[in-house]
Amino acid sequence: MILLLIIIADAYITNELPPHWLTALWFSLLFTILIVIIQLAQAEKNSRSLSNQLNVTKERLGNEIKHRLWAEKTSSENKIKSQFIDENFPVMLAYFNTELRCRYHNRIFRRWFGLNPDQIDGHSLKEFSNAEFFSDIQNNIEKILTGKTVHNERILKSIKGFPYIFTEQYLPHIDNKGKTIGFYTLHTPRAQEKSRIPSKNNKDGNKTKPELKKSIEASTNNDIKLQQNNQPSTSKSGITAARIAQAIDGEEFNLYCQKIIPIKSADTSSSHYEILIRMHEEENSLMPPGSFLPLVDQFQMMPKLDRWIINHIVQWLSVHPETNSVFHLNLAKDTLKDVAFPSFIQDQLQKTKVAGSSLCFEIEVSDAEDSTADTHIFTQRIHELGCLVSLCSFSDNSESLNLQSKIKVDYLKIDGSIVCNILRDEEDLTKIIAINQLAQDANVKTIAELVETDDIIAKLQEIGIDYAQGFGIAKPHPFNDLET
Repeated sequence: MILLLIIIADAYITNELPPHWLTALWFSLLFTILIVIIQLAQAEKNSRSLSNQLNVTKERLGNEIKHRLWAEKTSSENKIKSQFIDENFPVMLAYFNTELRCRYHNRIFRRWFGLNPDQIDGHSLKEFSNAEFFSDIQNNIEKILTGKTVHNERILKSIKGFPYIFTEQYLPHIDNKGKTIGFYTLHTPRAQEKSRIPSKNNKDGNKTKPELKKSIEASTNNDIKLQQNNQPSTSKSGITAARIAQAIDGEEFNLYCQKIIPIKSADTSSSHYEILIRMHEEENSLMPPGSFLPLVDQFQMMPKLDRWIINHIVQWLSVHPETNSVFHLNLAKDTLKDVAFPSFIQDQLQKTKVAGSSLCFEIEVSDAEDSTADTHIFTQRIHELGCLVSLCSFSDNSESLNLQSKIKVDYLKIDGSIVCNILRDEEDLTKIIAINQLAQDANVKTIAELVETDDIIAKLQEIGIDYAQGFGIAKPHPFNDLET
């Protein structure tokens, strides 16, 4: 600008500069303009480069935010599942390192020993367990650390000295170099292994597990009588039939209920609950849930226990006539074969004036498949009383579809193993859509179990499922705390 002003001033005002100076000024002016143009071009290039970097950074930051949100969502879902396993999975589960120090344990495991988490975390198994529990792991530790999975079956005693049958599994944890760095212990109560009984050890120290052959005969009165020729009066765990009967007659059980909510529409006409049962010793956390039930089943006393449950529920309904609830009651296979059971229900309803529609009897697909004729007769008689029927653990396999076409039901409870995977598995999602369409065509309501997250609820609503049940809905709570 200075050079330009000097040239203009000389041209129009002074006109005193020599020609060679004027030429030098013009050359300097053109050189300066060229430098400015180059600087502007370089600045423009730098600006574009910086803009591109900002766009790349913005896109990367956006992706990182998306991944973080996904990670938080996944972490939240995994936390719910971990909590479900820790609090409710009916198996004693723990993880130990090679020094037999506990690194993980679920609620059932620590409460079997009656200890707090800080009394187990990082402690050696020998420090907090008894000799009976420790001995089997000690005897098999060499096999486990060589990478072998060990299976066993034996009887363990609870804190109160009550014996329970467990299937044991010791699973080695092997790193990517093939080295065993720890192992898992799973102690499964016989409630999860109904078709197995303890047997003698084989040569390699593991125990065989032959199938339990059951001789089931329906009773003709309200009490189930043992068939002495077919069943022993004492189980291999030392528990007698009299002790089982005493537990039922002495009401050594607690009832729990878990809410089932409508998700397809705002149906407030009635409240739905599934009834669950646990023994007092289970509730006091002295044994895994359900460990007592296989013994009840072994002595053919499940119909007797089912009678106790129904009597309790019907009596509660008679005392609370203002309630508008439907209670879903699980029935054992023996109960389905008990020809006197529908008459017992009829007597209970007539005595208390309770509506049959307040009771919905849940039948497992596997039990109905094993006793299709008995199930068909039972559901016919139950429907005549105004009661409802639900077919549980329903999937889209041929067995379930055949049962649904042969047996009249009011609800299809979809297998939870399908429900929990619908956000990750297209095949399971397709199965649920097909089941829902089948139910709609048959004018049957659907219930999805094992619902854990809001996203699963939203997907079920999108599909058109009628009801949902699970930890994402409500946890089981004592039946006596039920609000009317």
